[in-house]
Amino acid sequence: MGGWFGCGVPLKKALLFAGGWDGHQPDKFAPLLADAIRPHGIETRIERNLECLASRDALSAFDLIIPYWTMGQLTNEQTAVLVEAVRGGVNLGGIHGGMGDAFRGNLDYEWMCGGHFASHPHVGDYTIRLTDRQHPITRGLPESFAYRSEQYYLLVDPGVHVVAETDYRYEGRTVRMPVAWTKTWGRGRVSYCSLGHAPEEFTEFPAALELIVRCLRWSAGLLSA
Repeated sequence: MGGWFGCGVPLKKALLFAGGWDGHQPDKFAPLLADAIRPHGIETRIERNLECLASRDALSAFDLIIPYWTMGQLTNEQTAVLVEAVRGGVNLGGIHGGMGDAFRGNLDYEWMCGGHFASHPHVGDYTIRLTDRQHPITRGLPESFAYRSEQYYLLVDPGVHVVAETDYRYEGRTVRMPVAWTKTWGRGRVSYCSLGHAPEEFTEFPAALELIVRCLRWSAGLLSA
C-alpha cells in the first residue's frame, strides 16, 4: 500500500464508493472529497457501486476507505468484507450521511463507525467547538467556527474520542453533541465528521472542509496520533 508523493511524503491510496440517496449528491461529493485530499498525498479511486466490497484482498490494496452511500443496504458478505478489512488495518473515514447514515440498521457497520445518524430537527445556524486542541486533527484550527446546515443528532459510542462538538438545543434541553471523532477498529483508524450536506457550505465555511480533510488525513496515517 502506498508509495511516495512530493518531498518524501508517503502517497496513500483511497477507495471512495459513492451512491445511495441522491439528496446527498454523491456525484458531486465524490470528486470534491477526492480533489480536497489529493494535495495531501492521497490518490482516490471512485466506485459508483458496492461491488468493490466483494473481496477483502482487493480492499487490502488501499490505505483508506471512504464510504459515501446514504442509506442503502449491504449484503452480509459485503458487511463482513468491509468490517474485517478495517479491523485488519485498512482505515476508514467519512462525512455526514455518506458514512453516518449509510446502511441503516447494520449494527456491525454502525459499531465500526462509532455512531449513527438519528435525525436533524435543527437546520440552520450553529457553532462548532473544537475539543481536544492538542490532537493533530484540530491543532492550529480556530477554537470554534460558525456553520449553517443540518445539525445532526447522532447516537454515539461512548468510546469514541471526540475532537469537535456542538450544543444541541431540542425539546427544552441542551446536550453536547459530537460533530467529529476518532476511534480504532482493530488495527484500523476510523474518523467521522457530521458536516457537509451541500458542497456550497465549504465555500461559505472553509473551516468545515479543513476539519474534514484533517480527519481523512488522520485516518490515512498522514497525521501523527
